[in-house]
Amino acid sequence: MTRTVVINGSPLQDKGDTAMVVAPFVQGMVDAGSEIELVYANRLTIKPCDCGTMDCWYRRPGTCVHRDDMDALHASLRQAEILVLATPVYVPLPGAMQDLLNRLCPLIEPLLEIRDGRTRARFREDVGIHTVALVSTGGWWEKGNFETVTRIAEEFARNASVGFAGAALRPHAFLMRDGDQLTAEGMAVSEALRRAGGQVVKQGTIDAETLEAICMPLVPEAELLERYNRAVRPVR
Repeated sequence: MTRTVVINGSPLQDKGDTAMVVAPFVQGMVDAGSEIELVYANRLTIKPCDCGTMDCWYRRPGTCVHRDDMDALHASLRQAEILVLATPVYVPLPGAMQDLLNRLCPLIEPLLEIRDGRTRARFREDVGIHTVALVSTGGWWEKGNFETVTRIAEEFARNASVGFAGAALRPHAFLMRDGDQLTAEGMAVSEALRRAGGQVVKQGTIDAETLEAICMPLVPEAELLERYNRAVRPVR
């Protein structure tokens, strides 16, 4: 059985659109035989990375100078095979999620090499992660709004020298449900997310057809823009 750590970076934790989208993805992983540890970034008490001397690389290899909730998360990640980063699009990430990602530096071995014109490192030998995946939600219509967040996740995987399974992106995620219930289109997206989670466990990558099903438009672009603009117009 594989072990997966899922980090939900949404400030709304288990109440937001990110949680709604992550749930079927995680279920697909469970169905495929993975053990899941779900972590909410905003429930952790962690300090921001502020060690410009890189003590976790050179003075105390693999150990952060801070003693806080990241200690337990580092231990869990060392035992995991798959890491799922789940986050809404902010500018570009919610603050707690960005702090958490910065604090993953102790898991990286500072043995550098050039690959395809870029300086890369790799996870330390005691870190079992071989695959990173991204699940992300946004309020805007287009998939292009996820480009920066996707780049962050991909770069993290490449810098750690592990596989990137793909980015399951859900634009205008709030339209997946009407009140507390999924719409018909929302249920179709949810099923695609479940397939995606299973594919990460079984084959280490999400196929293109599944990714497209996850991000399919739920309304025309002009309709969503009108809805947003109408909401902010002053009352006359």
